[in-house]
Amino acid sequence: MSMRPALRAASATLCFLAPTPLLAQQTESASDSPETALVDPDAIIVTGTRTRLPVTALPLTVDVLGGQEFIDQAAVSGSVIDAVSARLPAFSPTREKLSGAGESLRGRSPLFAINGVPQSTPIRDGSRDGFTIDPFFIDRVEVIYGSNALQGIGATGGVVNQVTVGAPVTDGVSVRTLIQGTAQDGFDGEALGGKVAGLVGYRARDFDFTTGATFERRGAFLDGHGDRIGVDSTQGEIQDTDSWSVFGRIGYEIGASTRVELVANRFELKGRGHYVQVPGFPATSVRGETEGVPPANRAELLSASLTSGELAGGELTAQAFFSGTRDIFGGSTAGTFQDPSIAPVGTLFDQSVNKSRKLGAKFGYERTLPGFDALTLTAGLDLLHDRTAQTLLETDRAWVPESTFFSVAPFLQGNLKLLDGKLRLAGGARYEKVTLDVPDFTTLASYGSRNVAGGKPSFDKVLLNGGVIVEPLKGLRAYASYAEGYTIADVGRILRAINVDGVDVDNFLTLEPVVSNNREIGVEWKQDFLSASAAYWWSSSRLGSLLVRNADGIYDVARQPIKLEGLDLSIEAKMPVEGLSIGAAYARVRGRTDSNDVDTKVNNDLDGANIAPDRINLYAAYARGPLDVRVAARFYLERQFNDAATVTDFEGYTLVDASAGYRFGKHRISLSAMNVLDKYYVSYNSDTVSPTDPARFFAGRGRTLTLGVTSEF
Repeated sequence: MSMRPALRAASATLCFLAPTPLLAQQTESASDSPETALVDPDAIIVTGTRTRLPVTALPLTVDVLGGQEFIDQAAVSGSVIDAVSARLPAFSPTREKLSGAGESLRGRSPLFAINGVPQSTPIRDGSRDGFTIDPFFIDRVEVIYGSNALQGIGATGGVVNQVTVGAPVTDGVSVRTLIQGTAQDGFDGEALGGKVAGLVGYRARDFDFTTGATFERRGAFLDGHGDRIGVDSTQGEIQDTDSWSVFGRIGYEIGASTRVELVANRFELKGRGHYVQVPGFPATSVRGETEGVPPANRAELLSASLTSGELAGGELTAQAFFSGTRDIFGGSTAGTFQDPSIAPVGTLFDQSVNKSRKLGAKFGYERTLPGFDALTLTAGLDLLHDRTAQTLLETDRAWVPESTFFSVAPFLQGNLKLLDGKLRLAGGARYEKVTLDVPDFTTLASYGSRNVAGGKPSFDKVLLNGGVIVEPLKGLRAYASYAEGYTIADVGRILRAINVDGVDVDNFLTLEPVVSNNREIGVEWKQDFLSASAAYWWSSSRLGSLLVRNADGIYDVARQPIKLEGLDLSIEAKMPVEGLSIGAAYARVRGRTDSNDVDTKVNNDLDGANIAPDRINLYAAYARGPLDVRVAARFYLERQFNDAATVTDFEGYTLVDASAGYRFGKHRISLSAMNVLDKYYVSYNSDTVSPTDPARFFAGRGRTLTLGVTSEF
């Protein structure tokens, strides 16, 4: 990845409600500079965000991934989440599957968003939120690290906000197209894939619209030995799939500083069902028909926003949105699905579908305090209504009853500038009021057909954040911060696993929220030729949320105290050779919990389903004239866990990616290679979570080549 120092931000609302015209200009500059991997922080502070302050005034860590680096990495990785994971060491290795269960940022789950609209599902996390939009429609990805309640519920690890492409900058019609082909080593026919995409924009003075569509077909995946990788027939796959996506944006500027905008997106990924798994170490695949409906994922988004830069001396942002998802999981005759009243035990085939519908609104107003311009205040209100259910497709049984989540969250943030900006104090509070509405229901027969009394439990909490920023010299900055994050554990997993009588949802302990306390200190040095940063952080939660895998391979939730701490380092240097830069980054994370539920000692290591390995990234990039070349290496370091089973220890592995592009006229041809050395490795999740399960032990992808032609007219 490009290792530019982590940008700093104290307001977690940095990434929301970005105004389209300025984002369009941002996109132009990123596209014209292939060597620019992380967007200039000052360029992203625009009037449509919830703060106009520069990032130097804010004390959290943010990486902004954009430009040609993001385009090339997304091309070979196939998704936004894989591109982010490859570039940012603090993000865990992905499972290289459709499911993102166990993927984390700084040891906790991040909140995924599109233009600030949350993609995560608080009631029943389907772990598909990394696959809700095609990368072709993304301008940049803003990754905000650490717990902070200002980003809304679910952001205990941080926020991964995907900012969509902007409106055309000039009047007239503009067109961007992509034709892309993907092959693995040996150019095996069944491993071939391809993608076509197009985006059309039109602008006529104050009115603009943008619309586009993509189609991608993915073949089978091969490991470093040339063998087919096993399909995950339960959680879902990205190999052997087709995906479609459509995107639209309509905007109108009312005067010089006010804009209204409507954005719509639909993304669907479906398994083709041509392969079945052969369990083993590792699991492989053979041609065959998938029983039941192949796993699939559908996401829909509709968002309307208003930004006004001159309202009573301040700036107003408002957004209303709808977001819906439908996640189909693979079927089996697992013991969890068995019911002797329907079929003999061991013969009943079933599979589940998770359906979620969200309605929400976000409001923000920012201005300096009248008569005291050194103090900037930001006030806002967030509303979220989520209705989710998980049912079984074949037998129409409710696994998780249709439940409703409603959140009301006003907040106030302040930033005080002192000593000509050499010292700043930042802080604020958010009041989070959450209500769950769970109906009476009966658990599946495998849990004892328990009758559970529904209820409307509610939680409320004032969540604080504060920080100090010192900038004694130009380019040198230090900061310290404290922030509280807030979420609820996966309610659906908890409810469906109830196996005792007499449970009343209103006083069921495990529905209590997860409140995480994040502390961070950091320093940054930035000059024209050299940039470096270091941040040490630690985080704790009295009642955390852990994923624990049961005998059927299905994850349940355990509520245990959690403590995490880590170190993030980065450095980047421009070399004497024009256009050449090199960089490095390092992320270290440690996490422990109290798993015996007897004492309060946090002395057991978190496992691979909840924490990432330590990691080093190195890169070298050259960009001059029409040519750009980049080589990057990821070193996943070995890790031992202090459990009794040494088989869960991680041996580590190294992956090298490379890309090259050449521009001619209005076209750019690019060749990217993931795992260019064709390294054979076992995925981190398989190696640490399910090393003895032949149905969940997967190798990673071998050398993968992507050739693409992008044209702009």
